[in-house]
Amino acid sequence: MDLIREISASFGSLFWSWGSRFAILHLCVCVFIVYAIWHFRGRPTGFLRFIFPREIYFHRSNLVDIQVFLVNFVLGAFGFFGAVLFAPVVVDILLTKLISLQGAAFQPLDVTWGRSALATLIMVMTADFCKYWTHYLHHESRVLWPFHSLHHSAEVLTPLTVSRIHPVYILIRNLMMSLGVGIAQALMLFLLIGKIDLLTIGGANAGYFLFNLFGANLRHSHVWLSFGPVLEHIFISPAQHQIHHSCAVKHHNKNYGEVFALWDWIFGTLYIPKAEEKLEFGIADAQGVKIEQPHATLKDAFIRPFLDSFEEVSGMPRIQRSPDKDQKPSASPKQ
Repeated sequence: MDLIREISASFGSLFWSWGSRFAILHLCVCVFIVYAIWHFRGRPTGFLRFIFPREIYFHRSNLVDIQVFLVNFVLGAFGFFGAVLFAPVVVDILLTKLISLQGAAFQPLDVTWGRSALATLIMVMTADFCKYWTHYLHHESRVLWPFHSLHHSAEVLTPLTVSRIHPVYILIRNLMMSLGVGIAQALMLFLLIGKIDLLTIGGANAGYFLFNLFGANLRHSHVWLSFGPVLEHIFISPAQHQIHHSCAVKHHNKNYGEVFALWDWIFGTLYIPKAEEKLEFGIADAQGVKIEQPHATLKDAFIRPFLDSFEEVSGMPRIQRSPDKDQKPSASPKQ
């Protein structure tokens, strides 16, 4: 019964917590944004047809999205992913070391609105920096790519595609987040404020609340929303993330950032569209030739990445049992 209550509580927070991308408020604002885009484009079809195309939401790829989402949701409710979140340990170790090096009693600064705002920005940027490098490493590593290829094998994009992630990817991301966020928190406690007091809206980090509110659910969708060339050097727009999923060679390994485009700009992975582009989603090889869907079932989605990764580590090719298994995802679209 306790497990059922835990799952029910987690499911409720999915729609009512303002920190969730799927909060009712964020979904309603998303619908309003899509309505404005539909109206601006001259109402090309009926609105329901525009926002919920049958060929996308009933596509086999989306059905796998739903299954992967449900499995990851249950794993998360049971605390599986939280098992590798150890930022408080990093904070304690580093802060203790900094205080000992100071050679004097620790005298934390008072918490002010300005310092809280700065701390909030630092935390959001630190988390985003960790996510950028997690994403980058999964594209560049032949061993890690199979686990991230599950996300890229989505042939259509819907808001649930954000959860089409292999548990191994989530665990590695959480490990990197624990280190990065832990170090940032310790430095803030030592140099900036006496306690981690972030600006929040409805109990959610203010930065991520605004990110979720203004278009986050359109990142994985068929609706093109560009911020323009100036803002897209700072923030990743939904259009830029859709480009990241594109099969086209010119789009391979671009726009790794989640919130900020700054990291892509700094490290040379930024792609800014000049106009709306026609995109095809899924996994392609280095020449842009689309690869047959490797994750057609839930079993393939969770098991095949382990097999492909083991093959890369060991150099031992798997025995092919049927013609439809002859193609496997390339180690990365970029060769």
